[in-house]
Amino acid sequence: MASEGKSKESAPTNPRGIPLAPFVDRVEDYVSSRAEVESTLKSFQEMIQKYQFMEVNTQRRATGLREKIPDIQKTLDTVRFLLARKPSSDPLEATFELNDTLYAKAHIPPPPTEEVYLWLGANVMLSYPIDEAETLLQEKLRTATKGMEACDEDLEFLREQITTLEVATARVYNWDVTQRRKEKTDNPGAGEDDGDEKNGPNG
Repeated sequence: MASEGKSKESAPTNPRGIPLAPFVDRVEDYVSSRAEVESTLKSFQEMIQKYQFMEVNTQRRATGLREKIPDIQKTLDTVRFLLARKPSSDPLEATFELNDTLYAKAHIPPPPTEEVYLWLGANVMLSYPIDEAETLLQEKLRTATKGMEACDEDLEFLREQITTLEVATARVYNWDVTQRRKEKTDNPGAGEDDGDEKNGPNG
């Protein structure tokens, strides 16, 4: 058990700390006898379920970021438009969204525009000097984009680990079947009992 704990501590991970699934090249490295097959298969199944749980959570985060990034970009483009206006520009009348079904009109005076109001989430809006607003939005966009890239990498990594464990499960199961056949060959009188044993978990 001590060696197992040490191997878990030193197990390689991806940059976000998701552990690498064990690759079963030789079943004998994981299973020394048929008595260990059931516990090994159970362990693999538990690991698959953990990866699937992480996959669902990562998909949810990725969905949220995909919806968030266009909004940040649109807000940043608006701030940059206001910064680019010249003092000789005419006043503007714009329509802006208050919520999904409610819009309002705004009168934007000629430059310079000194401050803007930004939604920060959780029904919070704050006033920012326009230069600070641009910097803040650039940082938010950069963070969200990196987060989206990390989600995509994690999803690919998680799918690979699930596939690896599914292959490992199949190899251990097939090894167990082979060992049963060998036992039947070596002990013909035990064949009926082995058949009952094989059908037991499913029946």
